[in-house]
Amino acid sequence: MGQQTHREFFSAPLSSQHHHHHHHHYHGYHQDPRLLELTHKNETETNLVSPFGKLEGLSEGDIRESAYEIFFMACRSSPGFGGRQAHSFNLNNREKSSHVVMSPTSKVKRTLGLKMLKRSPSRRMVSGSNDEGSPVGGGSPYHHTMPSLRPRRPMTSAEIMRQQMRVTEHNDNRLRKTLMRTLVGQVGKRAETIILPLELLRHLKPSEFSDSHEYHMWQKRQLKVLEVGLLKHPSITVEKSNTFAMRLRDIIRIGEAKTIDTGKNSDTLRTLCNSVVSLAWRGPNGTSTDVCHWADGFPFNIHLYTSLLLAIFDNRDEALVLDEVDELLELMKKTWSILGITRPIHNVCFTWVLFHQYIATGQVEPDLLCASHAMLAEVAIDAKKERESLYLKLLTSVLTSMQGWAEKRMLHYHERFPRGTIGQIENLLPVVLSVAKILGEDLIISDARGEGGEKGDVTIVDSSGDRVDYYIRSSMQNAFDKVIEEVNAKSAELENKGDLSEILLHLAQETENLALKERENFSPVLKKWHSAAGAVAALMLHNCYGNVLRQYLSEVTSLTYETVEVLQRAEKLEKGLLQMVVEDSNEGEDNGKTVVREMVPYEVDSIIVNLLRKWIHESMHKGKEYLQRAKDTETWNPKSKSEPYAQTAAELMKLGKTTVEQFFQIPIGITEDLVQDLADGLESLFQDYMMFVAACGTKQSYIPSLPPLTRCNRDSKFIKLWKRAAPCGASLLELEHINGTNQGHHPKPSTSRGTQRLYIRLNTLHYLLSHIQSLEKALSQNPCVAPSNRNRRFSNNIRTQSNHGSYFEIVLSSIPAACQHVSEVAAYRLIFLDSNSVFYDSLYVGDVANARIRPALRILKQNITLMTTMLADKAQPLAMKEVMKASFDAFLMVLLAGGSSRVFQRSDHVMIQEDFESLNRVFCACGEGLIAEHVVDREAAVVEGVIALMSQNTEQLMEDFSIVTCETSGIGMMGNGLKLPMPPTTGRWNRSDPNTILRVLCHRNDRSANHFLKRTFQLAKRR
Repeated sequence: MGQQTHREFFSAPLSSQHHHHHHHHYHGYHQDPRLLELTHKNETETNLVSPFGKLEGLSEGDIRESAYEIFFMACRSSPGFGGRQAHSFNLNNREKSSHVVMSPTSKVKRTLGLKMLKRSPSRRMVSGSNDEGSPVGGGSPYHHTMPSLRPRRPMTSAEIMRQQMRVTEHNDNRLRKTLMRTLVGQVGKRAETIILPLELLRHLKPSEFSDSHEYHMWQKRQLKVLEVGLLKHPSITVEKSNTFAMRLRDIIRIGEAKTIDTGKNSDTLRTLCNSVVSLAWRGPNGTSTDVCHWADGFPFNIHLYTSLLLAIFDNRDEALVLDEVDELLELMKKTWSILGITRPIHNVCFTWVLFHQYIATGQVEPDLLCASHAMLAEVAIDAKKERESLYLKLLTSVLTSMQGWAEKRMLHYHERFPRGTIGQIENLLPVVLSVAKILGEDLIISDARGEGGEKGDVTIVDSSGDRVDYYIRSSMQNAFDKVIEEVNAKSAELENKGDLSEILLHLAQETENLALKERENFSPVLKKWHSAAGAVAALMLHNCYGNVLRQYLSEVTSLTYETVEVLQRAEKLEKGLLQMVVEDSNEGEDNGKTVVREMVPYEVDSIIVNLLRKWIHESMHKGKEYLQRAKDTETWNPKSKSEPYAQTAAELMKLGKTTVEQFFQIPIGITEDLVQDLADGLESLFQDYMMFVAACGTKQSYIPSLPPLTRCNRDSKFIKLWKRAAPCGASLLELEHINGTNQGHHPKPSTSRGTQRLYIRLNTLHYLLSHIQSLEKALSQNPCVAPSNRNRRFSNNIRTQSNHGSYFEIVLSSIPAACQHVSEVAAYRLIFLDSNSVFYDSLYVGDVANARIRPALRILKQNITLMTTMLADKAQPLAMKEVMKASFDAFLMVLLAGGSSRVFQRSDHVMIQEDFESLNRVFCACGEGLIAEHVVDREAAVVEGVIALMSQNTEQLMEDFSIVTCETSGIGMMGNGLKLPMPPTTGRWNRSDPNTILRVLCHRNDRSANHFLKRTFQLAKRR
């Protein structure tokens, strides 16, 4: 009878000899036909990614056997598991004592919408026994003699669980005996305080196994469980340097090769016990605690718990849930404290198991998918409240895996749901939408590091968009791509353009068939979640075929009958798809109208326009190639004096003129739209070249840095040396000779080659400006241009707003700014670099009277003469203005930032004023109207204001400085104990600027100024 009961419990055949069965037991877990089948499905058909990963060193069978051991230990005090209640078993009260359910009813199945079975295990009759502590169906596995008369009874929960977990009677009996022997007198001990693998290793001896190999395999599994639970996936991170962890690793390594001694006097066992206990009873900071952790680390605990949950599915039909699911789940709950499971974690695991089983059993039982959806409602509630890191990590991994599998099907529903299975969408879509909602709305996870120092790798999925709309669009795109593959496969041998036209005609027919299939089969189902499902599908097909049509037309070089036929067929297809959109919008929803607005017309009448645009594009491509060559070869040397501009500019404008002439020679009607396309391309070339010309650096690179502020010292070494080198009797001509500026009455200009190249750049910009304006006239005044018959694409172009704008508005408005920039850089280079030796480096150095401005003015006039000679007439005014500004800036820097080589007396301001007036006259007298008189006066006013400051006495300067500094700093009137703040250097010098006044004081060779600066700011003396 024991053998018959054994066969009844298992769907897979087992050996009739106990000895052989025990010998192959461990390997049998790895060769379980159901496991092989599920693994094959996961890898080939389901593509369902495991959210928990794999546990290295533990097979599915190992995990299930360990899960059963934990389950049995947790339930040891429950009826049917060898508890005290079981020992009072009697024949007259067998149902109550053995935890038997005669007619089970399931609240869980009712809640999840699962049907009740009529052949559940509790309705199967098994042979009764006198002691539940003995194997079910018989005594010792080595004893085959059965009692002759035993009453039959329904199966207990313990027997159902053993059967569902595929545990042999022999192993179950051995576990019962061991736990009874080990935990005698410890029934009240909490399960979470027992390290089960350690207890089993201590008390199970090799003699209780069929041979040494079976014992070694069993021992290796227990050690692997300890390794995974305490070292690889602990709930509390273990440092690699932990002594107990190192000892445990050594023992596990030894146990791989041979059986370790677990006798009472074994040193290895004592080391193992000490190491395991120390690791399991650690707190977060390494201190001891009253909570034992050995099987509650993620994902080890989840693997164990889901292995238990899988036991609720009937072994005879794995797509069905046992009617005893309530009792089994209640018993599994006893493992929560050991595995670190909470109600929210259980809900996520249960949801996953139901979803996984639906897929693993071939998606034949939609009730499992509906049950998973029902559980997601509980998960959604938990996700709003629960913020524990393990739960969030589990929730994200599970939902992401579910979403990944479901969305692969929804994104290809034309392929994945053939005729007869379309109804599955109604069950799958609610699941994927619920998952997306939880991930997008309820799950909030930062990317910060968690308690264990591991960086979160969670990606939050935004479910705010219309996912159903996305599924429709993607599936239609994928279905269309498959149609193209089939059409190409049939027409692979066709190569000429006529045959390509045949392909397009055939593809149009297949697209119509696909639209009809969508409208009849899928749209009615999807309309429950998307009111314009059919319209969106039609839109996608319209776009897909439109893309292919445009590819075809891109290779057409001339109009043919075949091309016209393709276009007419495309127009017919477009009308049919548009009709689908209109029909889908009749219910008054605005979604359909939105879809219509998204549809981009094929515009079959515009093929010639497209060909012409292709020619424009090719022409612009040639222009870009030339532009790149120009950038690589330009040296800014003019061809001749009559052509004082870059030759690359002349070539570029010649290319533009030729392109425009060829454009108007094309024998078709030219519309304003096409002219604008050509102008946009040319303008892009001109703009690029203009930016290349203007790329000449900035004026700041030539302006010297400001020296540190110091106070004058009458006895400074520099002044003494200067007086020795340039005595009072030194003449101006002698000083000019010392400075190298005396070249007789005709000094040579000091303009460098680099500055002259900047003049060529400036001429080039004005050349561009004049020739682009000529092209503008050629485009705007051509009589062949017809008004546009459609809306302008360039809504931001000025010609769309009036009939008088420019085709080259952007580049024409950019060139003046470029001219301004180049003129400015050229002027500052001329003054601060080319003329530096006679201006900033020598003016007023040592003594004002002996270092006047006359030499600098002579050089400046020669430089200006050369500049006006080289520059085009239209470029001269701006260039002259910038030279004036640069000269005035240099003059100010001499007065205010001249460094330790310059000191001024109050009386010097008369000579300085005379020098500046001389400088001013240079620009007032140059040319006829190059610079307006009021412009010169406005720029000169700043310098004259600074000279006026130099004319004031020191006491007035100090008083003005104190007042202005207080006003600008916001401290009001100076009080007792308050110090004046150092005014910031703004660079915008004027007579009311406190920093400007301060610099005048710093250069004033006066005892009062010296004491004021020392007392107020502790400025250093000049050396």
